[in-house]
Amino acid sequence: MTHADNTSAYGASILRTALGTMFIAHALLKILVFTPAGTAGFFASLGLPGFLAYPTIAAELVGGMLLLVGYQTRWVALALIPILVGSIVLVHGASGWQFSNEGGGWEYPLFLIAASLAQAFLGDGAFSLSARLGKRETRAAQKTA
Repeated sequence: MTHADNTSAYGASILRTALGTMFIAHALLKILVFTPAGTAGFFASLGLPGFLAYPTIAAELVGGMLLLVGYQTRWVALALIPILVGSIVLVHGASGWQFSNEGGGWEYPLFLIAASLAQAFLGDGAFSLSARLGKRETRAAQKTA
């Protein structure tokens, strides 16, 4: 095992923790600042059904928590990408590249897509719930064999 093999799991964990934190922060922004009803109104102003705000908030919150603890990281990271694509197409795309532009550009959501794809390729990393559960399942299987 090389040094890179030894440390890549830690890098994946850092990325996973950062992504999870970002998704939770965006969900909490929609809950605590904009309010769920306000977010639904914003979705409606974009021509979307307002009720889609609620599953979006839930996906960001639950997905962020799952990333944070490292459970099914590959699938969760991939599942959150459509929300980011929607934010580019429906919200930030017309504002240009720079996120500092009025209305927020699409550079940041695109970066989160790239980070989510990288996470999907990297997997859970170190200190993940999936790894802990996997070790427990492996030990249980060895006891029954």
